[in-house]
Amino acid sequence: MSSIPAQRLLLVHAHPDDESIGQGATMAKYVAEGRGVTLVTCTAGEMGEVLVPELEHLASDKDGGLGEHRRGELSDAMLELGVTDHRFLGGFGRFHDSGMKWHEDGHAVAADDIPPNAFWLADLTEAADQLVEIIREVRPQVLVTYDQFGGYGHPDHIQAHRVATYAVALAAVPSYRTELGEAWDVAKVYWGAMSESRMRASLRALREAGDTTTFEGMDPDGPLPHFITPDENLSAVVDAQDQVEKKMAALAAHKTQITMDGPFFALSNNQGSTAWGLEFYRIAKGERGPVGDDGLETDLFAGLAT
Repeated sequence: MSSIPAQRLLLVHAHPDDESIGQGATMAKYVAEGRGVTLVTCTAGEMGEVLVPELEHLASDKDGGLGEHRRGELSDAMLELGVTDHRFLGGFGRFHDSGMKWHEDGHAVAADDIPPNAFWLADLTEAADQLVEIIREVRPQVLVTYDQFGGYGHPDHIQAHRVATYAVALAAVPSYRTELGEAWDVAKVYWGAMSESRMRASLRALREAGDTTTFEGMDPDGPLPHFITPDENLSAVVDAQDQVEKKMAALAAHKTQITMDGPFFALSNNQGSTAWGLEFYRIAKGERGPVGDDGLETDLFAGLAT
């Protein structure tokens, strides 16, 4: 029986590909350092847009089957990152992708037609209990999920935030659902974030290089989308620039959702490893540990006893 890593990270994401976009480099870095990394994905992303023409038949409004296909893409992505413990909340297919539409203000909202077993409609306690059991099994010191707006308003991202937040609280109660395992208090919770100053710098470099289509409509000096975080709200940055190739390979594995000429690869090509190798976080629970020269923690486990 293999030994349990002393430091353990649990990530809670809504759909396959969210993890690689947000924390792919961090995941690869921590795996390489021998830390435990567990990914919980709440839905199979059945309602996602299909960007590969020959696979368009998998879309939910056609033949269907996208969720099963994305299950394979997620598995391939985790192979690239080295993550061996990845699970679907409640088991594959328990909670269905809720879908979304765009609000006139530029953020996502719930779609008009939502599947009856959609994650957005799930009973909060029922969904949280599925995660409580995982938390008590894995016993992570650190958990990462979305902010209360889910980054950009997607209902499944918001629900993942709610479920993770509630599950962390319930998992720590000694008398709560003892059949789900021994109580465990997650020491630190972080919300994934994107640095405003870094995003503006990246946009500026793209525009100066003549690229006007990547993140089209976003002005380096103008208003930025909801998922961009003002630097004063950031708490930590993980420098995993040496893991960017693994992150890019993981993104490429999600081929129905992310195109090779899309913004992630465009930024990487123009900015090198700094664009996607520095991953930022906001602390939501626990105390910050020692910080670097920029006032940010450089390790999500900073300040925790090993």
